[in-house]
Amino acid sequence: MSTEKRIKILNTTIDNLSMQETLALVQEKIQTGEQLHHVVVNAGKVVAMQKDRELRHSVNECSIINADGQSVVWASRFLGKPLKERVAGIDLMASLVEMAYKNHNKIFLFGAKEEVVKNVVEKYSEIYSPDIIAGYRNGYFSPSEEQEIAQQIADSGTQMLFVAISSPIKENFLYKYRDILKNVNLIMGVGGSFDVVAGKTKRAPHWMQTSGLEWFYRFAQEPRRMWKRYLVGNSKFIYLVLKERFS
Repeated sequence: MSTEKRIKILNTTIDNLSMQETLALVQEKIQTGEQLHHVVVNAGKVVAMQKDRELRHSVNECSIINADGQSVVWASRFLGKPLKERVAGIDLMASLVEMAYKNHNKIFLFGAKEEVVKNVVEKYSEIYSPDIIAGYRNGYFSPSEEQEIAQQIADSGTQMLFVAISSPIKENFLYKYRDILKNVNLIMGVGGSFDVVAGKTKRAPHWMQTSGLEWFYRFAQEPRRMWKRYLVGNSKFIYLVLKERFS
């Protein structure tokens, strides 16, 4: 990725690309047979990267780094390095799956519980075609199985890999096995996107997405599990942004 469109805030590199520019870049790399390692960052991940060196390296070495969280876009503007727009990972994945179908490419789905990933496979097979699926696997495995899984994905002949596993596991997995996956044109972490596609988790209304309140909608669905990630994490993010701005 050209460094001309990159900014750096809070030890995090971010590409100043719109959704359409990101999609065009992916399509270009698939046509030329190159690989793009894609990642998105939100407030929580940026906070985690301050202390987690392995995660910071795994993220900052990616080909494309999009701002998934609206708070990151706001922070970039507040710090005088304005990003064009939020590029939500789940929206990008949806567009990429459609692109794969139109271009006769294949996708591999890796992550979530078995019943969830199977549901996603069934939905995409119904909406598009079973031919779009190169393979799938749930996201529960031991460290000793990692290399075998990476090889399974590489051998599937897929052009796109979507990994729905929590951070920092997915980021570190994709960075660690990027050489085994070198013939996969797009490798991308998509967090909890499979749960949304499968209907297990509801997506926030559009007005909440655009106003930066999607995190609150997610928190309201699972407050016991999400309170620390969002309330504590977001507070730390605000502190870090203010510290960088006024230091």
